[in-house]
Amino acid sequence: MSKMPPKQKPLIDTTKTQRGVAGEYLVCGELTKRGITASLTLRNTKGIDVLGTNVDASKSVGIQVKTTIWARKEYPSWMLSEKAENYFSDTLFYVFVLLKEGNERPDFYIVPSKVVADHTKTSHQAWLDKCNKFGKPHNNTSMRKFCDKERKYLERWDLLELD
Repeated sequence: MSKMPPKQKPLIDTTKTQRGVAGEYLVCGELTKRGITASLTLRNTKGIDVLGTNVDASKSVGIQVKTTIWARKEYPSWMLSEKAENYFSDTLFYVFVLLKEGNERPDFYIVPSKVVADHTKTSHQAWLDKCNKFGKPHNNTSMRKFCDKERKYLERWDLLELD
């Protein structure tokens, strides 16, 4: 009887839920480090994971946190639902967290929700317009993907306008 090869350990040995929670706490820590008051919302708060408020409490923003692990691809991407295409506001932002191996600091991509909505809508339509590897049209799905190939939003905490 031949032995099965050992199961490969994931790059970061956590569950998807654990990574999501870690991302939310990392965002809160980063905001606090920058002098911004950060509060995690309750789990049933629709579309907002973190509230960020400036020092004098004159401005607040809602933040949706999405976390992924470094997959050693050319650029990272995060999965969203089709709701992202129509869920935007001037005071709503996404912070996409890219976890890395070991103790390496994660990357944070701070993106206005309108940019995410436009990107997910156009990139999904472009994907639908192309054929799959078998030459057949892609089937529509409720899943969407966000990526920032140019790293235009990497560490753009200034976009929150809370300092």
